[in-house]
Amino acid sequence: MSGIAASRLGKELKAWRKDHPYGFVARPVKNLDGSLNLMAWECAIPGKKGTAWEGGLYKLMMTFKDDYPFSPPNCVFEPPLFHPNVYPSGSVCLSLLNVESDWHPAITIEQILLSIQELLNNPNIKDPVQEAPYALYCNYPVEYEKRVREQAEMMLDIQ
Repeated sequence: MSGIAASRLGKELKAWRKDHPYGFVARPVKNLDGSLNLMAWECAIPGKKGTAWEGGLYKLMMTFKDDYPFSPPNCVFEPPLFHPNVYPSGSVCLSLLNVESDWHPAITIEQILLSIQELLNNPNIKDPVQEAPYALYCNYPVEYEKRVREQAEMMLDIQ
């Protein structure tokens, strides 16, 4: 792990512990010896109130490369979500997480998680990566919302 990545992630952890959005979780995983692995974080994003995602807590792994913050973390939902912008593997497709698009080294873990929460209810239909949720969202929005609500019910106890 580079010194820059370790320093930045240490500062992010300290800031997160001091203050973070209600209902969100972000913490480094523990190594076998009990020490913290700052390069891998277990996160959870609550579904936004008033949306079909409400009530669910969506688990996400965030892994950082040695060149963080100059490259974005990899964000993967575990288990994968039924969503137009989430690959079948669970990886999130979001321009904010693309170094060639909107990534900037000043972006924080909190900003990433809030952006992903926003993406859940507002898919980018110009950049779908899963055909089934994309087709349902575009052609049968009532069925799509029903499927999302069922998914939210299954995610109640994840943490």
